[in-house]
Amino acid sequence: MAFLTKLSKISPLARVCLSRCMSHVPENTVYGGPTPQTADRRVTLNQLKQKYKKGEPITVVTAYDYPSAVHLDIAGIDICLVGDSASMVVHGHDTTLPISLEEMLVHCRAVARGAKRPLLVGDLPFGTYETSTSQAVDTAVKVLREGGMDAIKLEGGSPSRITAAKAIVEAGIAVIGHVGLTPQAISVLGGFRPQGKNVSSAIKVVETAMALQEAGCFSVVLECVPAPVAAAATSALRIPTIGIGAGPFCSGQVNFGLLISLPL
Repeated sequence: MAFLTKLSKISPLARVCLSRCMSHVPENTVYGGPTPQTADRRVTLNQLKQKYKKGEPITVVTAYDYPSAVHLDIAGIDICLVGDSASMVVHGHDTTLPISLEEMLVHCRAVARGAKRPLLVGDLPFGTYETSTSQAVDTAVKVLREGGMDAIKLEGGSPSRITAAKAIVEAGIAVIGHVGLTPQAISVLGGFRPQGKNVSSAIKVVETAMALQEAGCFSVVLECVPAPVAAAATSALRIPTIGIGAGPFCSGQVNFGLLISLPL
């Protein structure tokens, strides 16, 4: 009660400053800066296809919470990825494996409340889509229905993963594939190691990306592969490639929105 009494005696200017310090709203919004490029209009797959055809870079940024999502909205980012990397950068685990579907859904819902413009993509966490196609579809449906996402991303290019991707697409859900370094498979890969460094491995990256395209994926993430391999995959595909440490020749790049600086 004493706090409220003191608060009522603060000058109007100090009250504005205090509310700014306690606000989640980006500073440029508070002071009349730019608003989202297309307010209340979600980026669609057709818009991404048009950018791809025109050779315009596709922007992808990860977000795990509401404040970060608000900033992505203001910045006009094309795709917001709610990655299972939250396991490491938010929850402090050594790998992406421990995060549960329930934890991912919490992150997805928070991001969905803040990002109204980007296409929202949620990662399927480890252990939630490997058993069967029905499990994969059920998990993908949850990520959209309960998480508020527009699409999902899944890792790997084994026959079972290709089948899962195809089943999810046939269920009416947009899918991004992910090849190269797939963090959910580090026990097989022997750790976080670059992929595609020899001829057979490079061919496998390109062939896997093409198989995901044929399964109906609208885009493929290429993580930690040499730039020439990423360029070969990008040239071979008819869908956008999104690079993570894969050189400059992809159709777009993923940036990890861990810390966002506000202008002074």
